[in-house]
Amino acid sequence: MIYITGDVHGMPWLSKRLNTRSFPEQKQLTKQDIVIIAGDFGLIWDGQKEDRYWLKWLDEVKPFTTVFIDGNHENFDLLEQFPVEQWNGGGVHRINDSVLHLMRGQVYTIEDKRFFTFGGAASHDREYRKEGKSWWAREMPSAEEYACGLQQLEKHGWDVDVVITHTCSTESLDWIKQHYDTDVEQDEMHEYFQTIQDKLNYRQWWFGHYHHDVELPKRQRLIYHDIVQIEIGSSE
Repeated sequence: MIYITGDVHGMPWLSKRLNTRSFPEQKQLTKQDIVIIAGDFGLIWDGQKEDRYWLKWLDEVKPFTTVFIDGNHENFDLLEQFPVEQWNGGGVHRINDSVLHLMRGQVYTIEDKRFFTFGGAASHDREYRKEGKSWWAREMPSAEEYACGLQQLEKHGWDVDVVITHTCSTESLDWIKQHYDTDVEQDEMHEYFQTIQDKLNYRQWWFGHYHHDVELPKRQRLIYHDIVQIEIGSSE
């Protein structure tokens, strides 16, 4: 089984989100089952004792495998030091035996379904953060990562089952602004995802970043606190 949740921002929200009271379904899961975090994982932060403790907790105590895309609140200097390997058809950073970072612009085959992932977003609280300590320029993709994403989608015929991103398309950002108070401004990532949305055949699109739980038009879902099983039907 595959579950997905939104931004956890490290501790203490990780343990509150993934304990057995909040997520009782895990009692039936094994390491063959997956929980996806849609960015702002937050446990690759300073490499100190707390990070190590909770990464070990996910690996040795939790019964499932944890995978995450990056958000904007990650320590990219540390994250990019982890070894890269192939997993289910796409590149990952291997954090430990059962915690993996799903890299930008990759397509993975999980339970016979194709997942396109693309992390990153612009921090709207940049002015309150310090570069190299609480903010990293690598929160925004490189030209090579943008190109890789398009190449992978072309390779797969512009047809996937699930898209998982941290931020969203221009159209979805406009919808969010109409329904919620947000100071997020449109940028190149929204435009990039809009280009993909207009061309891609997908069944579901999940994203985080905006700290709400709500369904959007066009089979898109903004996720935050909820932990939802991904069940994929036929395309419309």
